[in-house]
Amino acid sequence: MSQRTERRGIHVDQSDLLCKKGCGYYGNAAWQGLCSKCWREEYQRVRQKQIQDDWALAEKLQREEDAAYASSHGAQTQPHGQSSAPHPGHASLGPFSKFEEKKTNEKTRKVTTVKKFFSPSSRTPPKKETQEGKTPSPSISRHSSFETDQVSRDFVDFLKNLQRPGREIHKQCRAFIVNMSSKKDLSAEELSECVQDFYQNMADRLMSHFKGSSESVEQVMDQVEKYIMTRLYKGVFCPETSDDERKDLATQNRIRALHWVTIQMLCVSMDEEIPEVSENVVKAITDVIEMDSKRVPRDKLACITRCSKHIFSAIRITKNEPASADDFLPALIYIVLKANPPRLQSNIQYITRFCNPSRLMTGEDGYYFTNLCCATAFIEKLDAQSLNLSPEEFERYMSGQASPRLHSSEGDWALAGSAPDATAVATTNPVLVQLNQNLELLSGLISKQERVTEAAQSLQADLLSWPQSVEREVHGVLEKYPLEVAPRTVSAIDANNVDNDNLPPPLTPQVFAG
Repeated sequence: MSQRTERRGIHVDQSDLLCKKGCGYYGNAAWQGLCSKCWREEYQRVRQKQIQDDWALAEKLQREEDAAYASSHGAQTQPHGQSSAPHPGHASLGPFSKFEEKKTNEKTRKVTTVKKFFSPSSRTPPKKETQEGKTPSPSISRHSSFETDQVSRDFVDFLKNLQRPGREIHKQCRAFIVNMSSKKDLSAEELSECVQDFYQNMADRLMSHFKGSSESVEQVMDQVEKYIMTRLYKGVFCPETSDDERKDLATQNRIRALHWVTIQMLCVSMDEEIPEVSENVVKAITDVIEMDSKRVPRDKLACITRCSKHIFSAIRITKNEPASADDFLPALIYIVLKANPPRLQSNIQYITRFCNPSRLMTGEDGYYFTNLCCATAFIEKLDAQSLNLSPEEFERYMSGQASPRLHSSEGDWALAGSAPDATAVATTNPVLVQLNQNLELLSGLISKQERVTEAAQSLQADLLSWPQSVEREVHGVLEKYPLEVAPRTVSAIDANNVDNDNLPPPLTPQVFAG
């Protein structure tokens, strides 16, 4: 019982958001808790070790083949010894070239198999793909083409201010885009490595040109990132060689299964009954959903930043004081659960792979993005203990056999199947909340309708009996007081006039003779 009464919120130490190597930058779950700089160093170290292992394996195969060749031909006579001897260097290059060819063929076979699996028909010959990837619908193509052309014009207009360096930057960017368009079979990590190498080389050149002005370099790099990623978006966002789509579906189904999680379970310091708070919550949900419609990593980060600022505003209005980091993460988890953003994992991976690394390592964009990664990881590992529930309750809620309700009077969890209090607060799902409110309103209207119907029926009965009651009362009065009419006597007008003598005589007509 003590476990049920003890409420605890979701707490993440701010040190957990930093790089595990202690460099001071923000880490990322996709990079195993490392920042972009440390992750690239670690990736290059592992890649270099893999290359060395491949060379060692090639040399081992070379020695084994030389030994097998010597043992099979050592006992035989060679009349043309010198003429049959292999060319020096040819024997050493042959096995290694075969090893590389075998490795390349195996990789090509895997990629080709995946492409055939997703192709419309294996009998139709593969069509030549355009630079933008697969051919989408005409409306989407027109919109993408218009957006790409607009970004290209803006990029050229921006580079005009740089004059000669601007022309060189534009030339390098176009060459890089053409080069990347021919590397469709690379893995997502290899595509990311190519883009990040280009960013690094371009930033180094700009730093030498602007003589150390980091602000100018950052402005140019923002435009370079916008131009390049807009052109390469369809080829590098959720590539076929990655499992981003599978992760998207898993995360989406996971969030749908957690629709019953209430704001009280997460201990979120937001009161949606306040109109300003509700408005900020809606804006935060809109921003995190809008992230999927953006093509540039910086624009996607801007959506996350706006969403986070709306969350901070909602918490500040509710608490009447500035929000803390401990208040922010549970609220962000709640927003993600309510929004269920489309292709969440793909967008996170896209930002991680192709965003300018300096933006993810420091600043508010990097902080908010790191918290979003933590929120997504928390949702994937959400269990009964995280929500202060028993395992049995958690399983019933996940299977849909029950739905949680929080009693406002006791603060105790009860099942929806039990007799709920009249003042019970509905679940956190807005549709269910509105449904419960409508049901309560309908029950009140039904009771009022019943009372009005009873009153109307009573009035109808009274109206039907009223004429009969009036008729009975009239007959009763007539019987009790019958009507008697006295006879009337006609008398002269002046019969009762005692002063007849004082009256002048009546006028008599006078006749005049003509």
